[in-house]
Amino acid sequence: MSGASCPCGSGRAVDNCCGKFHAGTAVPDAEHLMRSRYSAFVLGLEDYLRATWHPDTRPAGFELDVTPAPQWLGLTVKSHTPVDEHHATVEFIARYKLNGRAFKLHETSRFEKMDGRWLYVDGVMHK
Repeated sequence: MSGASCPCGSGRAVDNCCGKFHAGTAVPDAEHLMRSRYSAFVLGLEDYLRATWHPDTRPAGFELDVTPAPQWLGLTVKSHTPVDEHHATVEFIARYKLNGRAFKLHETSRFEKMDGRWLYVDGVMHK
């Protein structure tokens, strides 16, 4: 996977981008966590998604291997807003196809830094 382009859209190789976070390097901010979580969805890294989800809002279980599977097309980060030292929001649009139809997921996500680690809390979907 070292030569593959990162799904987050950075233009860098996975290993030099989100792959290092998937392997355990600390994520520096909420935007990098959001990008690495998008990449984890694309790559099917359920353990990473679970580990980076706030324990108060993490679902008991979820499946990434749904049929039909979405074809992830790209990510656009619209804004990254630090609220304070331990809270931030990230607005993004993730594009995908399902059964040949194009969709977009537009969300403003909330993140919290706990014990030195950024975690996804929840998000508000935009129409």
